[in-house]
Amino acid sequence: MKPLISASELAARLAEPTLVLLDVRWVLGRTDGKEHYAAQHIPGAVFVDLDTELSGTTTTTHSGRHPLPMPAEFEASARRWGIGQDSSVVIYDDSGALAAARAWWLLRHADFDQVAVLDGGLDAYKELGGQLASGEENNPPGDVQLSWGAMPVLDFAQLEGFTGTLIDSRATARYLGIEEPIDPVAGHIPGARNRPTTDNLDAQAKFLPPADLARAFQTLQQGAKTAGDDARLAAYCGSGVTACHQVLAGAQAGLQIALYPGSWSQYCSYPQAPVTTSDEQHRH
Repeated sequence: MKPLISASELAARLAEPTLVLLDVRWVLGRTDGKEHYAAQHIPGAVFVDLDTELSGTTTTTHSGRHPLPMPAEFEASARRWGIGQDSSVVIYDDSGALAAARAWWLLRHADFDQVAVLDGGLDAYKELGGQLASGEENNPPGDVQLSWGAMPVLDFAQLEGFTGTLIDSRATARYLGIEEPIDPVAGHIPGARNRPTTDNLDAQAKFLPPADLARAFQTLQQGAKTAGDDARLAAYCGSGVTACHQVLAGAQAGLQIALYPGSWSQYCSYPQAPVTTSDEQHRH
């Protein structure tokens, strides 16, 4: 499947018996996603809790705020959602795919490739006049068999030797250290370039055309101090959630972007990790 699916394409496929719909409504600092899902959702959708099903348990000082789930736990969740070996999965949220992209990335990382994100999310479906359901829905358990490690990742130890272009996906004020409302240290990883995740979207919260996305990422590479022969791209954010959006945007543009899952929340937990607050956005 392509990384994105339009609302009209989804509407035409809603009756397919192999379709599994996942609703991942989540906003940082809020816990009412399931309430919004219960109030109205696309018929057949199963609610997915980002904090408990798309994240693992914080076990150490250096876990980061949203560590990846253990592979066996994630497979159990996927089966509980009703995903089988022959399923096609479509994921949506109501926040520009900022949460849905995490579920997409995890399924791709688990080597499941029949998965796409609804472009424009729930609002795009509503604009079509699509039917809505309320309450809670569950699917019969699925039998999917997942693996792990299919998507490129960076860990903390690999950052120092990474000579590609590292993208900081957070808001510019956090990148510059002007404000830091969540983590204990402000600033960014030295050498990282800032491209807020929201820059991937247009005014309707739909992804920009692939050519525009590719051009934006290539501009970052050309301006990075580590450009040269290393064409690799990697992304981080606050806790490894919205950086998945960059990976999704890259896939839509035909580019491979690695994820630093621990992201800033893990990085800044190491006292020896260098931090900078200078604006490197225009470095050449």
